[in-house]
Amino acid sequence: MIEIMQGLPENVLGVIYSEKVTGEDYDDVLIPIFKEKLKKFGKIRLLYQINTGISHFSWSSYLEDAKVSWHLFSFEKVAIVSDIHWIDESVKLFAFMMPMPVKAFTGDRIDEAKAWVSE
Repeated sequence: MIEIMQGLPENVLGVIYSEKVTGEDYDDVLIPIFKEKLKKFGKIRLLYQINTGISHFSWSSYLEDAKVSWHLFSFEKVAIVSDIHWIDESVKLFAFMMPMPVKAFTGDRIDEAKAWVSE
């Protein structure tokens, strides 16, 4: 499931991944608001919260995620919040290759992540 976070600045797209994530979640929830914000701002800031209870990404969700990734240069900042160890380590390993600042946060630091991505 993909949910959109509320209460963030308008140029920040906050996304919560939990349980099973499907291509339909991208099509119905993420892609429409993503396109809307890109059209309005040109560049946006992204906050991903990946819950530890996530059980599965469907193959169609990987394809839809690739569509979002094509817009890599449309992001000003990316914050990733998760207590999943390999996600945190992957962010640290690959952040230097990204064309924007990327930072990982643990779940107990969600407020810090929101502040960082919004500044």
